Amino acid sequence: MKEIVVIAEHRRGELRDITWEMLCKGRQLAESAGANLNAILLGKGVNHLAEALKPKVNKVFLIEDERLESYNSETYERALVRLITERKPWLTLIGHTATGMDFAPSLAARLKMPLATDCIGIEIEGETCSVIRQLYGGKINASVSFVKQGPYMATLRPGAFPVLEKDPLPGEIVPLPSPLAAETLARRFLQYVEAAVAEVDITQADILVAVGRGIKDAENIPLVKEFADSIGGVLACSRPVVDKKWLPKGCQVGTSGKTVRPKVYIAIGISGAFQHVAGMKGAGTVIAINKDPKAPIFNVAHYGIVADLFKIVPVIKDKIKGLRKS
Repeated sequence: MKEIVVIAEHRRGELRDITWEMLCKGRQLAESAGANLNAILLGKGVNHLAEALKPKVNKVFLIEDERLESYNSETYERALVRLITERKPWLTLIGHTATGMDFAPSLAARLKMPLATDCIGIEIEGETCSVIRQLYGGKINASVSFVKQGPYMATLRPGAFPVLEKDPLPGEIVPLPSPLAAETLARRFLQYVEAAVAEVDITQADILVAVGRGIKDAENIPLVKEFADSIGGVLACSRPVVDKKWLPKGCQVGTSGKTVRPKVYIAIGISGAFQHVAGMKGAGTVIAINKDPKAPIFNVAHYGIVADLFKIVPVIKDKIKGLRKS
């Protein structure tokens, strides 16, 4: 039987969101291909993570070693080469994150396995696999097929695949001996340094209110911030706002920012360049406010308001406050 494996990504004792996204997509692919879905978990003292993974897969292959306690591409690669060579999975899924981008290319090269990176879609077509990748900064979605039959390897873009609840699988944790030998490593872990992040993680928000260059000046941003607060939303923005340093990089949505999937996305004064749309097209409901009726954002919006944001936003905000008081 075919086997699809997901390389579980974790950091500081917690599984990262991309792991759940890959497991959900992997489950869908496994069901369509009649394959088993398994996970590979590397680390030290991570049995609790294996327990969390167990209901999502058929098997969790757990390798614990003190040299795997902190991420190191050398130790990860050596452990994975041995395990993947033995298991021969038909498809290996890795997150297109800083970690995945670090070890996936060299791992694929050592295994002589074709690798598709930064995939926003992946499907099984008979005995082959095809993926969707974005070209020209997100302007074009290209459907790409592997030249030969499996095994394959792919890295999946974070935020590109929804996490859906499904019935649990009869998972099993399979502890494996560490394949790491007492070899000198060219790299060693020194310390974990947390990158500066925005006050709120926009990728976790249910309601996003994004502002674009139509806001005209940094002094006008509080207007949109008050509106976002009034509806329980989080403030986000397009690239021009970040370029002008009106809002931090962590608020940016788009190909050079973050990919988001809120339940409601309100675009205010955003024209809708393809780079921005690529980062928010997975939103549940898109509402656009722009005074230009030909703005591209209206092509992806479920609801559109053609009006000057400085006139319409205060009215909507006051209306919402009135409804809450009544």
